[in-house]
Amino acid sequence: MKKDILISIVISVMLLPAIDVFVNKADNKDTKIIVKKGENDNRKLYGIKVADYLIEKSKIKPKMYLGKLFSKYNIEPNIVSEIIEKTKAVFDVRKIKKGNEYTVFLSKDKTREVSYIVYEKNPVDYIIFDFTDSLNVSLRKQKVKTITKTAGSVINSALWFAMEDAGVSPLLAIDLSEIYAWSIDFFGLQKGDKFKIIYEEHFVNGKSIGYGKIKAAFFEHSGKEIYAIPFLEDTVKSFYNIDGTNLKKAFLKAPLKYSRISSGFSHARRHPILKIVRPHHGVDYAAPSGTPVYSLGNGTVIHAKYSRGAGHYIKIKHNNIYTTGYMHLRGYAKGIRKGASVQQGQLIGYVGSTGLSTGAHLDFRVWKNGKNINPLKIDAPKAEPVKEENMKEFVKVKNKYKKLMDKLIIEKNKTEI
Repeated sequence: MKKDILISIVISVMLLPAIDVFVNKADNKDTKIIVKKGENDNRKLYGIKVADYLIEKSKIKPKMYLGKLFSKYNIEPNIVSEIIEKTKAVFDVRKIKKGNEYTVFLSKDKTREVSYIVYEKNPVDYIIFDFTDSLNVSLRKQKVKTITKTAGSVINSALWFAMEDAGVSPLLAIDLSEIYAWSIDFFGLQKGDKFKIIYEEHFVNGKSIGYGKIKAAFFEHSGKEIYAIPFLEDTVKSFYNIDGTNLKKAFLKAPLKYSRISSGFSHARRHPILKIVRPHHGVDYAAPSGTPVYSLGNGTVIHAKYSRGAGHYIKIKHNNIYTTGYMHLRGYAKGIRKGASVQQGQLIGYVGSTGLSTGAHLDFRVWKNGKNINPLKIDAPKAEPVKEENMKEFVKVKNKYKKLMDKLIIEKNKTEI
């Protein structure tokens, strides 16, 4: 209990600095925020002047619905019914969530009459119940402050852990891998590879509520430096290297977002089930059953069926040169059938262990002019570079982001711009 009270005090001080706070043991873990009588404080919480009220903050408890919350503060049943009816226009009352915060504004006289109740739907959206005059319910938003930051790190084991070393959420690794999906094989990262990113972080009342997208990036892989500079051309934003070449290629680098290679391309491999040596003209990606599988590029499905060896498999013809295959699938995505058109990066199926397979994995294959080739050595043509007439503007954007990343010292990991 002492620990809970201490946490409550800290949260209260963060939310309302310079306001006298005390905590009392009301309804288990409720926090009461008291402003000194006569104190001239113009601070606001949810747009309401805090100096005018006794304020209680708490969290929705199990099986606490709006009606129960209102009755806790002695609001008459007929008023409860009216306010819940009005709530339906802005919020589904059935979706009130355990653990979400609510705040009650009480009059400072002896009656302790409820003036407002605020329920936080999420860190940004909140519902305000106004009991001051006529009953009103409205959906409002907190002011979100977005701060642009930089981070960077050296990869010693996995990108996921390098993100943690950089002091940012490992979830940004997914965003980074999508930016470089056409340029870097994230299943083949090496110790000593490094990255730098410029990203956005969102705050409400000084508290982080999550990250935005990565705005620009730099990656050094096997000694090769690749920048990712955002540029809007013909209303479409793409990422380009510093010379204006598009990072996007005709094919993704791999058909899975995140996994590992368990078996490579070989002309003579001992089959794990048949126990005979024969060619393995594909790459096996070990991944949990159900992992999404994506089309390497635009094309037409020419096979989506079951065979004894390949299990559920898909074969896609991309053009007159390239065809790709995806084997041992658990199943197919909606709409995937023979003759269906697919786009680059489109979900086509899910990793499984059907056919002659010892465990969940994707056997991925590529044919060039009808001949099996190593999927890891595809030299696909690049997408269009920045147009000549837009290069002057691109150079301005490039210089802005490159300057920010070049001055970042990776050992410091994270700075604020």
